[in-house]
Amino acid sequence: MFARLLADETALWTIAAAGRVEGCVVRERGRWRLSWFDGADGRLTSYAGPVDGDLEALAAALEARLGRPVELTAH
Repeated sequence: MFARLLADETALWTIAAAGRVEGCVVRERGRWRLSWFDGADGRLTSYAGPVDGDLEALAAALEARLGRPVELTAH
């Protein structure tokens, strides 16, 4: 039951590349959402793949699209 409570808690990760925050990933009530900030790189904003609990896979997919490292940071 404790694991379920943690999975339902709201959580936020920022997505940054080259020191610039481009967007965020939010988990709320067990659902995942990807949001991009105004001016975010189009190679990132066009990502239409899955967003779920595998944040390492998401970061790798975004890095491949962008051609440089992407950092996801929990807040």
